[in-house]
Amino acid sequence: MLAWEQGVSNVLHLVRLDSIKSKILVFMLLATLIPSLTLGWRSYVQNRRAVTERISEELRNLTDDTARETGLWLKERLYELRVFASSYEVTENLEKLISTPGGAARAGEAPRRLTDYLRSVRAKFRDYEELMVVGTDGRARFTSADRADEPRLPPDWLKQAAGDNVIVGETYWDDTRKKGLMAVAVPVKTLGGRFLGALVAKLNFVAVEQFVKGPEPGQTSQIYLVRQDGTLIVGSRAPTSGLLQARLPEKSAQALFQQQTTSLDYDNYEGHSVIGALKRVPLLGWGAVAEIGREEAYAQTLRIQNVTLLTVAGLVVGIGIVAYLLGLTIVRPLNRLTAGASEVAAGDLNVDLPVVVRGEVGHMTRVFNDMVTHLRRGQQELAAINATLSQKNQELQELSITDGLTGLYNRKHLMETLATEIGRAGRFKHPFAVLMVDIDRFKQYNDTHGHLAGDQLLSRIAAVFKETTRTIDYAARYGGEEFLVILHEVGADGALPAAERIRTRVAGEKFGPADQQVTVSIGIATFPEHGDSPEAIIAQADAMLYEAKRGGRNRVVVAGPNPKKAAKS
Repeated sequence: MLAWEQGVSNVLHLVRLDSIKSKILVFMLLATLIPSLTLGWRSYVQNRRAVTERISEELRNLTDDTARETGLWLKERLYELRVFASSYEVTENLEKLISTPGGAARAGEAPRRLTDYLRSVRAKFRDYEELMVVGTDGRARFTSADRADEPRLPPDWLKQAAGDNVIVGETYWDDTRKKGLMAVAVPVKTLGGRFLGALVAKLNFVAVEQFVKGPEPGQTSQIYLVRQDGTLIVGSRAPTSGLLQARLPEKSAQALFQQQTTSLDYDNYEGHSVIGALKRVPLLGWGAVAEIGREEAYAQTLRIQNVTLLTVAGLVVGIGIVAYLLGLTIVRPLNRLTAGASEVAAGDLNVDLPVVVRGEVGHMTRVFNDMVTHLRRGQQELAAINATLSQKNQELQELSITDGLTGLYNRKHLMETLATEIGRAGRFKHPFAVLMVDIDRFKQYNDTHGHLAGDQLLSRIAAVFKETTRTIDYAARYGGEEFLVILHEVGADGALPAAERIRTRVAGEKFGPADQQVTVSIGIATFPEHGDSPEAIIAQADAMLYEAKRGGRNRVVVAGPNPKKAAKS
């Protein structure tokens, strides 16, 4: 043991560490630097990894939501076109034009009726810039515009349409309308299956821009849609004049499409270094891209790194002073400081050291207490921020499923709920009914009393649903003046009285500044008799609604082999 101690003493003498103060100084410096730098580096690495994972998760969520919304938007437009193309006004009039010798000149009212139908549909749906009927020869026969424009469909569109497939064209910039457009089409066939042509719609991206241009977490973050060649279609921060003109670098576009949903470092279309991810959009081949500037993404990590370095530097200076005075008066205060630092390092911020000496050690103790106080306050502020963010997220979730005017659920939530109810009812063999409700002559009411009165009418009709249905039932705004009510555990026999209760309640009230009477028409379909999918049940209820309209309005019509009708009373 004496030989070991002698050897250590000789080594310390060679490096001039004979005095107690120097030994304490070196020891304290090493004891401070090694743990501090190690913990600081480890904290930096872990924080950077956590930030990277959080950013990747946020980007994936944004791209998933954007791709899903875009795909849903396209499916809804194609479904609408299928409905329009199967309309009597399109199939019968187009067949009459094709079958009549002499064409449009001898077809009577058919050309005018078909053109008026296209224009009326175009006026009701903001996503359509133009609707046209294209014959089997590829020429535009009729259009909702003043003059027919080029359809802008793929070269093999005729073959796709003849095979009863939908046709999706490429996006392009329309110089006349100053908008980015995309042509889609569905075949037009008679009930006997005869192929007559195609119904073509030129879609704008107004609706797409609304769900792409959402709240952004930072100055350099954005969401946009791109084609596979990197051409920007629509973006949350891109100017309208840049649509279909700005392009991602070819290398960036290829990397994003090849490694979709994985966050990557690349240069965006503005030449900025960013972190982003891509999710393909079904049917379109587009990519939904969410990105954030690299500097902004890691700004917090850089600040933590600088604070860590400054903290370590401060500790080195402080420990040097403490070590110099340790041999005299500060052994116990130093022990208290060491114990307090250990508690803080272990995560306990409820530390408050007593200041029992003056001078540097006392100052160091007060600084330590202040530092812990700031850390504790920062921890409390962070908890408050997290609570606020949680509340805001809950509010945003509520807004995303609710119609802002009526307070009812919106169409997106309706389709999800209806799909869930079909699965539940199918498993337990329980029926349910769907009521499609439409306000009669709503446009006339709006034109007479103004849009504000129309909004108040919609809100009051929504309140009637809540007052006349059970708490377990479900009501949503389907679109415009149309509503949809789901009656759980109810068949056709139970749905008819419920619908009559709604119709009678509305007819018995006075609405608007002139105390005007308003009526509703209601179509009823039930599960599983009239469909086993949301689209099929809604289509059947919608068909009954229009039968009620044709029957004089203010009626309820139930789907079935022999529909039960409750006429105006």
